[in-house]
Amino acid sequence: MIAPFWAQAQDDSRIPLIGEKAPSFTAETTQGTLNFPRDYGRNWKILFSHPRDFTPVCSSEIIELSQMQEGFKELGVKLAVVSSDTLSQHKAWVKTINELRYKDRQPVKIDFALIDDKNYVVAKKYGMMHRPVSTSEYVRGVFVIDGKNIVRAVFFYPHSVGRNMEEIKRTVIALQTTDKELVYTPANWMPGDDVLVPYFPYTDKELKDDPKVADNFYNVGHLMHFRKSK
Repeated sequence: MIAPFWAQAQDDSRIPLIGEKAPSFTAETTQGTLNFPRDYGRNWKILFSHPRDFTPVCSSEIIELSQMQEGFKELGVKLAVVSSDTLSQHKAWVKTINELRYKDRQPVKIDFALIDDKNYVVAKKYGMMHRPVSTSEYVRGVFVIDGKNIVRAVFFYPHSVGRNMEEIKRTVIALQTTDKELVYTPANWMPGDDVLVPYFPYTDKELKDDPKVADNFYNVGHLMHFRKSK
């Protein structure tokens, strides 16, 4: 007897780790055939998974993504959303969402791909089905992938809790900042806040006596060395 698709997907599925190459796949989407991540080139990518189309939490998430899609584009980020729903279901859902008014905002036409994964190919490659929760529906997964197609951040949320899209955007900005400036970001960092420097380039005496150094850097004890925001 051949096991159903969802059972096969769970037999040898694996969650890609931070620092690994993003698994590739080819699938049909609401924007045509997608070869992921290749078709998105050197852009950053975020791959979202959700349990089911036409459900309340998932609908709220897709609406929020549509409202924020231009902001992600400005960061050089391509978005893609995947579930086990069929392409026809995705298209019908997109049509419905494109007409919904939510939080007194005008609808924004969805401009990112929804991926048909009815055979659980993507679910298997990205470990998006967690057996203790469901044997047929994805959890809410998020994979942040950089321009070199390296997995940089991974999040999972339960079915009952919608994701904070602003936090996902903040994570992308933090990652891009740390890459560009060779710094770290502290807890609760927001764009424009001071950043941590991995190796403090000045002595305590220089920090105390040199106004130029003090204008740009400070210490918190001997554990944290900060560079002031520009």
